Amino acid sequence: MNNLKFKERVFGIVRQIPAGKTMSYSEAAKLAGNPKAYRAVGNIIHDSPSDVPCHQVVSKPGKLAVNFDKGGIEKQRELLEKGGVVIKKI
Repeated sequence: MNNLKFKERVFGIVRQIPAGKTMSYSEAAKLAGNPKAYRAVGNIIHDSPSDVPCHQVVSKPGKLAVNFDKGGIEKQRELLEKGGVVIKKI
C-alpha cells in the first residue's frame, strides 16, 4: 500500500470515531491495514485537516498525546471532555 493511500485510510478511520469515544494509534494503524505503523498514524494525524477529529486518537494505554499539536495536551483534554469522553489518565 502506498503512503498516500495509507494516509487517506487513516483519515477515513479517524473521521468515523464516534463522539464520546477514542481510538489508539495502534488500533487506527491496524484498521488502516498496517498494524505496525502506529507511529506513522501519529505523524499523519499530526498534520490532519480540520474535519479529522485527531484529538480522539490516544496512546494505547489510553493516555492523552503529550505532543498534541493543535493546542497541547490541555486542548486535547478539553475537546475530548466536550465530546463526552471521561478522562482517567493524562
